[in-house]
Amino acid sequence: MASSAFPPEPLAVIAQEVSDLLKEKGESVAVAETLYTLESRIAYAGWTEENLKDYKGPTPDLVAGLAEHTRKTLGSTYVVGESGTAGPTGGTTKNRIPGYVALAVSSANGTYKRELDTGFGKDRQKNMVGFAVEALTLLRDVLKGDAKL
Repeated sequence: MASSAFPPEPLAVIAQEVSDLLKEKGESVAVAETLYTLESRIAYAGWTEENLKDYKGPTPDLVAGLAEHTRKTLGSTYVVGESGTAGPTGGTTKNRIPGYVALAVSSANGTYKRELDTGFGKDRQKNMVGFAVEALTLLRDVLKGDAKL
């Protein structure tokens, strides 16, 4: 069986670029990813009754709240929030189709949001790598001052 390198090249390249920028600036980053239990959503994401009642899957606003709450809790310079549908199963709404991801980066200047479809369909592994690449790309854009609020 052939072995595959991890991280894959696109992920390794963007991770190195982000790492270099963070070191250069002397800043820190934390990651807040999907929370699956009610208890963790309340404890770690600061969810309210309204969030719980109205939940319809991942959205940019939802992950922005996750990133903002985690940044306040941990004191990191930046927090990347991510939630998506990696597949192979999913649903029929836009944010439940495999390949969909909602991203946010919380910083002192505000919270930057992005949502996209990786285009990898039901391929869970490719979607997971794609989500990471896109999250780090958004963080890089924030670090370089290229992201728009």
